[in-house]
Amino acid sequence: MEKQNGASKTQKQTKKGSAVKVGMISLGCAKNRVDSEIMLGLIKNEGYELTGDLADADIVVINTCGFIESSKKEAIDTILEVADYKIAGSLSGIIVCGCLAQRYGKQIAQLMREVDAIVGTYGYSNVCEAIKAVLSGTKTVLSDDPAVAAVVKSKEHICYFDDREVTDLGYLDGDRILTTPGSYAYLKIAEGCSNRCTYCAIPGIRGPYRSRPLENLLAEARRLSDNEGVREIVVVAQDTTMYGTDIAGKSLLPELLEGLDRIEGIKFVRILYLYPDEITEEILDAIKRSKKVVPYFDIPLQHISDGVLKRMNRRGNGAMYRDVIRQLRERIPGCVIRTSLITGFPGETEEEHRELVEFLKEAKLERVGVFKYSKEEGTPAAKLKDQISASTKKRRYRELMTVQQKISLEFNRSRVGQEYPVIVDSVSEDGLFYVGRTYMEAPEEDGNVYFTAKEEHNAGDVVNVKVLIAEEYDLTGEELGDSD
Repeated sequence: MEKQNGASKTQKQTKKGSAVKVGMISLGCAKNRVDSEIMLGLIKNEGYELTGDLADADIVVINTCGFIESSKKEAIDTILEVADYKIAGSLSGIIVCGCLAQRYGKQIAQLMREVDAIVGTYGYSNVCEAIKAVLSGTKTVLSDDPAVAAVVKSKEHICYFDDREVTDLGYLDGDRILTTPGSYAYLKIAEGCSNRCTYCAIPGIRGPYRSRPLENLLAEARRLSDNEGVREIVVVAQDTTMYGTDIAGKSLLPELLEGLDRIEGIKFVRILYLYPDEITEEILDAIKRSKKVVPYFDIPLQHISDGVLKRMNRRGNGAMYRDVIRQLRERIPGCVIRTSLITGFPGETEEEHRELVEFLKEAKLERVGVFKYSKEEGTPAAKLKDQISASTKKRRYRELMTVQQKISLEFNRSRVGQEYPVIVDSVSEDGLFYVGRTYMEAPEEDGNVYFTAKEEHNAGDVVNVKVLIAEEYDLTGEELGDSD
């Protein structure tokens, strides 16, 4: 690990007579969004001016995803699109952060001359140092990987900030600049993952599972409610059921939910990424006791065939997954279940695919996301035999989605004529409707409820809405009155 300083011959210049303006692009998941919001807070506190207009920015920070092939492509395309502003002469530097930077920092340094600084997932707190280095033309290398450091040092101006020895999550306790509507915010309760699913690169990118202290999370939730007016807290981690097991030897999720329940300004708490084999009696009891945790269960099953699950190194089996769903339906009437599925995993037979199709028909899960398997280098699944062709994965994906779209439409049609409390997120682009969600819709994942209103509303308001029209994913209705 080393740090080098030295002024370059061509110092970076900002727009004459103006403050340094920094733009941010955040790609990928909700957990990545939280990291972006933390970096925005650091940047603002350092005295830089934030801008949403890339043409007006001196520096653009791109927080990338590098989880699967499609996300890597999106990240690279975004970098190249932003580079056009450098060519036009309006942009001084590009800083690439996040999962792509962590996973392919060496390659970015070697091949992408458009990039001026690289900040890995262990280096978020150094984003302002990266900005300073880019603006001053200072070469800076902070890395515990000698091979990466050697590549970066061989380049003229590029900087690199990453140190895997740093596992402290204290940076997450800093000020955040919310990029969500204000009605909801994500609460990132842990970093990394220790599950070691054979298809997943996250442990290699983000490191092992590390929980944040309970008191820090509750303090952050209070700030979000009191200072930002947030009314819905969305709890996220790579595996929320495992929260606290690394620091207390047991899940502290029940204690977290009890603490969130006591924060007056919060009206709804939503938990994402609950692993099926870790949904304990204690967790279910805490959810049932809570006045604010919504009965929305996001449970990543990935498949239902025992053979595929074994090759994925997933805990549990198809029978256990079916039993978890049955118990949730029985114990918490009205609950909504969401899952994610992978089709075309290496060795998946037509029989195993058909088993997954039939499972969808039987289980009638309200929310399902299907992903075509992405062969990721460095993962055990990439070395498995019987890789499935792209055409077969595409066909299987279409078959699964066709089944699920029918289920989703049937479910939404059953809601026509019903009344629900809806939290307001925004106004539609045409200005004719408010856009919101019931407890059955997770932000950025599921559909929306579009409704006409009798009076003006702000993000975070909760109103009663009667559903009039149902589509496959979205609903349309009218306000009946304020639910507060």
